[in-house]
Amino acid sequence: MRKMFSILAGAAFVAAMTVAAPAAEPVSVTGELVEVACNNSKGEGGRGEAHANCAMACAKRGNQMGILTEDAIYLIAGDYSANNNAKLLDFVAKRVEARGEVSEKDGQTFLNVTSMMVATQ
Repeated sequence: MRKMFSILAGAAFVAAMTVAAPAAEPVSVTGELVEVACNNSKGEGGRGEAHANCAMACAKRGNQMGILTEDAIYLIAGDYSANNNAKLLDFVAKRVEARGEVSEKDGQTFLNVTSMMVATQ
């Protein structure tokens, strides 16, 4: 009897773990694409056109990039951060609009980008 109960409990646990979580709704985020370390350490000096060359060099090295909005910074995750940020290089230090799914880990907000374009406003 105990063995049967253990098997049923284990099967229920496995079934509960394999149920797919509902997919997060994609969001749109607009802000400047910055290199996170420079932005955090230099503040205003770590963003904008004056910092574009430094940000580009850091992006090419694969440093963490993020979208700086008025009230947060979204760390870029997923395919857009692969291969030393290859898909981000055209957008460094520019105002962008990105779509993707937001997640949080260790107090940081991540955006798994599915599309990005230069923002029109």
